[in-house]
Order: sequence, then structure tokens, then C-alpha cells
Amino acid sequence: MDPTTLLTDRLELRPFVPADEDEVYAAAQDPAIQRWTMVPSPYERRHARAFVGETVPDGWREDTGYSFAVRLGPGGPLVAAVGVHVHGEDAYEIGYWTVKEHRGHGYMTEAVGAVARWAFTELDAVRLEWRAEVGNDGSRAVAEKAGFRLEGLLRAAIVRNGTARDSWVGALLPSDLGLTPALAYLPAVSGTA
Repeated sequence: MDPTTLLTDRLELRPFVPADEDEVYAAAQDPAIQRWTMVPSPYERRHARAFVGETVPDGWREDTGYSFAVRLGPGGPLVAAVGVHVHGEDAYEIGYWTVKEHRGHGYMTEAVGAVARWAFTELDAVRLEWRAEVGNDGSRAVAEKAGFRLEGLLRAAIVRNGTARDSWVGALLPSDLGLTPALAYLPAVSGTA
């Protein structure tokens, strides 16, 4: 997949580049980002350098992940990160974090909506999954505002710091956003197994 830039009313979403290293490093020092996401903890300069210089470009080139730097308009400050991770054929998962100083303005919900639409129209994703460790209420609020439906709890589904933890799981379908799905969908009829 060729790297893509997305625009919303307030935001520019573009792939991370090496020049983003300082902002990524600074944002990832936030204890909440280290607690609730899969970034290394402690988060060192080398982690930021590898992320923007290797992980992101490799993901786009190899079609294994598509990470976006979310900026407040073109050239504006980094306010968030959102990525779509490929977990096999037709299996896509979204993940995100927001810079501490920019929380509470709806930027993440706006960015997640833009990336979800992109995933459905450009990747032909049939389903976009969201997962978060139980207790990550901020992530859950964003997912629900973006239209994800909570589907349940997965026991011991996240391994963090050598401990298995429970995870919420939700999903968004193209039809939830008024888009035509890439595949026909035949939902289960209520009351049948």
C-alpha cells in the first residue's frame, strides 16, 4: 500500500516519518500511554526512532500495518496516533493513543472515524476490530463514539509485562458507517444458534 494522507475538518493524518521522532518520544513518556497501550515501558529514544524509521515504513511497504500521525491541521502539532494492524486475511484491528495535552477535544474520535472509512474503502476490510484492556475507559469511550459495538470480554487476551489480562472487544462494520460492505453479510437471526 502506498502511504496515504487523510484530511478531516480539523486534522491531517499522514504516515509517521523520521522527523516525528521527538514528538513521539515526548508523547510516549505519558504514564497513561505506557499503561494502556503496547508501547515499551520505559519508553526510550531508540523506541521512537525505530517506530518512525522502521516499524511504520515497513508496515506500509509490507501491508502489515498502517500507522498515522494525527496532526492539528497540516504542519500542526502531533495530537494522536492511530494505526490499523493486519492480523491475517480480512482481519484488521485499530489501535490509538492521544497526546495528554490534546485529550478531551474529540480529535481521536474524528481520527478513528477517518481511518475506519479508509480501511473499509481502500483495504476492503470486512470488519474492523477494537480491543482494549478492561479498565481503559478512555479507549472504550472513543470506540463507542466512533460507532464500534462492544461485543464482549476476552479472558487473558492481552499479555502485558508478563501478565495475561482481560480485554474488551468491539467491532465496526462498513454498514455501521453507511458504507457498502466489500462482502455480503448474513447476520445471525435472533434466537437461533
